[in-house]
Amino acid sequence: MKEASVRVVEKTAEGTPIVYYVSGEGNSECVVFLHAAFADHTQFNPQVDALSEKYCVIVPDLIGHGRSQNVQKGDNIDKMADYIKTILDRENVRKAHLAGVSLGAVVEQDFANKYPERLKSIACFGGYDINHFDAKEQKKNSKGQVGMMFKALFSIKWFAESNKKISAYTEQAQQDFYEMNIRFPKKSFMFLGGLNKLVNKRRTAPRAYGLLIGCGEHDIAAAQPISRRWHESEPDSRLVIFKGAGHLVNMDVPEKFNEVMTEFIENNK
Repeated sequence: MKEASVRVVEKTAEGTPIVYYVSGEGNSECVVFLHAAFADHTQFNPQVDALSEKYCVIVPDLIGHGRSQNVQKGDNIDKMADYIKTILDRENVRKAHLAGVSLGAVVEQDFANKYPERLKSIACFGGYDINHFDAKEQKKNSKGQVGMMFKALFSIKWFAESNKKISAYTEQAQQDFYEMNIRFPKKSFMFLGGLNKLVNKRRTAPRAYGLLIGCGEHDIAAAQPISRRWHESEPDSRLVIFKGAGHLVNMDVPEKFNEVMTEFIENNK
């Protein structure tokens, strides 16, 4: 993954283990990008480059990922919503646009459940409705996670090689994701254990902010039906199926992703 070509400032959210990166400070609209599991903030370098001239772009390393390693007892993924609020408070952002891929899409929905008043929009890619997640799908998902964790515990390179093929569609995105995966510390698997605390714990309140649901046409077979059902349950949402993309749509088709995100932000100011 190429380094971002624009100026990016590294910061720490005081009182949290989270390190985050800001570009385009001073721009009135703010978008926070939340990366997939086993990745880090560099997943969004193409978005930082393309969007930070117009928007303030914030990209945290989720807990246990990248440089967000200075954890304390009790820190877990279920605290990320509070950490994001801390970041917004520190950056003096009253309302933001959140966009997440995979794990990031789960985290941003938890933030939406807890702090809806801080949102202008959320965009969820390769995710599912955490407030109405089917138990059968949840069981299948858990089995898959166990299998991938076994590979990672045995060999992080074996895990990364397998994960890149099921996550990214283009060769470049696969290679970039592989390089992120091999940097993921094995000890950080423990921080993903709190994901179940976020699923089916709340009812979806009426949304006073925009909702975009997206997935890649080459994602797993269940991805499109799950996305379509979610969209149908929320008729005010927008659904986008990205051609030529797998699970990691922002990496597989960055130009199209940036175009979709720009249009969505502009429509939800």
